[in-house]
Formats: sequence, C-alpha cells, structure tokens
Amino acid sequence: MSEKAIKVENLEKRFRKVKAVDGITFSVDYGELFALLGPNGAGKSTTIRILTTLAYPTGGRAEVAGYDVKKQGKEVRKKIGLVSDRLILYDRLTALENIQFFSRLYGVDDKTIMKRSEELLSLLGMWKWKDTFVSKMSTGMKQKINIARALIPEPEIIFLDEPTLGLDPESTMHIRNFIFQLSKKGKTIILTTHILHEVELLAGKVAIMNKGKIVAIDTPRNLKKHFKEKEVIEVELERTIDKELIKGKIVEAIDNYFKVEVEDLNSFLKELADLNVKVKSIKTMEPSLEDIFVKLTTGAEVKA
Repeated sequence: MSEKAIKVENLEKRFRKVKAVDGITFSVDYGELFALLGPNGAGKSTTIRILTTLAYPTGGRAEVAGYDVKKQGKEVRKKIGLVSDRLILYDRLTALENIQFFSRLYGVDDKTIMKRSEELLSLLGMWKWKDTFVSKMSTGMKQKINIARALIPEPEIIFLDEPTLGLDPESTMHIRNFIFQLSKKGKTIILTTHILHEVELLAGKVAIMNKGKIVAIDTPRNLKKHFKEKEVIEVELERTIDKELIKGKIVEAIDNYFKVEVEDLNSFLKELADLNVKVKSIKTMEPSLEDIFVKLTTGAEVKA
C-alpha cells in the first residue's frame, strides 16, 4: 500500500484560457476525512473529476491509492467510490434492483449480491423501500440509494461531491451520520460541501480553494487559531455594573452579560476582581469556519 491515499503535486486543469485548477498540491492520509471547500467555480469538482479519472489533467500529477490517475486509471477505479450531486440510478428499477444491477457491473458474485444489498440498504435506512421504484422516491431517498451504489465494491477511498445538495434537513442529517460512521470505520473520505457546519463536525483536515488555487489547508482547529485576530469573550457577571467600568471594546451588553473585545484576558479578569465583581460564567469566542471561508474567498474581515 502507498504511503498516502491521495497525493497531488502541481495539478492543473485548463479549459482554453481558464485555469480551473491552478497548480494545487496536497495529500490525504489513509483513514482521513478530508474536506475540499470553496465557492462555486473554485475548482473543487474539477479536482474530484481528475482524481476519479473522469477528467484528464493538463499539468502536474496525482496518485490515488498509489496509482497515477493519467497512466493507471483502471487501477484507480478499482479502489474508489464516487457520490456526486448527479444521481447514477435507473428510475424504472426498484432500489434493490438498482443495487443488484450495479453489483453485477462491479463483478460481485451472485451469492454476495443479496447480502451486500441488504447490508447497504439497511445501513442507509432504505431496506423497507427495497421494492419501491426509484421514480417514486424523494430526492433524499434517491441519494441514499446513490450512496449505496457507490459503496458496492467496498472502496478504500470514497469521494463525496456535495452529497447533501438540495436535501431536506432530515435526509441531510441521516447522510451526515452515515458519513461519520464510514469515517469511524477507517474509510478515506474526500468531501465537498457548502454546509460548513458539517465540515466542523466531520473533517480531520480542510483545504479551501479559490479561483483554482488552495488558499489554506490545515485542521479546522488550527485554521481557527491562525485566523483568531482578536480576543473576544462572553462574560456573565453576578451583578450588573456600569458598562463604562468595563475596559475593552464592548461588542454587546445586556444587563450583566457582556461580549467584549480585550487585549489580554488575564488583565481583564484582574480588572474585574479589582472592581469586586465576580464572574458567573465566561467563554472565549473564536472565528467559525464560515468566517474563515468568507475571508479567504472574498477578503471580508474575520469575525471572532
């Protein structure tokens, strides 16, 4: 097995004069849940298409499971599963018939097909609808079948390109929980999504793309630390005090609750103690992943 599940070096993809992917470099460890983020047109889906051998790079190189995507596409496809916002299903077949059909395409033997079909559909909460035609299903139900289809060959590496796009909150939560369970089982997952709350819950590492380039890459925690430009705290005091006595920039004040931008937390607490004011609760604030995303892709100020 190769050292990295995915290894990308100076990868480029041109469409005439436009560089959809502009010399990006990154790697993904086995068992990692890696989130690739960016606004529409940033190059995320093009990158996924290259890594899954659906598009040919015009520069650089990429390896998936140790195989070169340009020279060894057939071997790459044996190791991966792909779920995109485009459903790869047949409306005139039932959920079970779809899974059985794609299982045969993947070369799964007949003895294993029924067992694998029941396992996948049950994991996604779809077994009771196994005999329902896909044409009669909601978008969320179809996407669950679509995910099951991608997992038929038990891939080492799973690409999820906006798997919850357009789904209702219940379906989104169900699929998010399923992704979490896959990650816990040690699957390597590459996820693109515009729901940044999902990323904070799921991802071990995040790369943010903008205009074809990777503009930041790290763990969500480290990104928040790096972009924490101000020390902002929420503090609840045991009694109300004149806000003029608070040293620091008051962002919000309601009775004995204050949100304050301070230069030094310890100094701020000492000043409260000198005023003989006890602190009931205190919480430090940090920028959200959404704040960081907006700053890196639009240049807006990061909020704390």
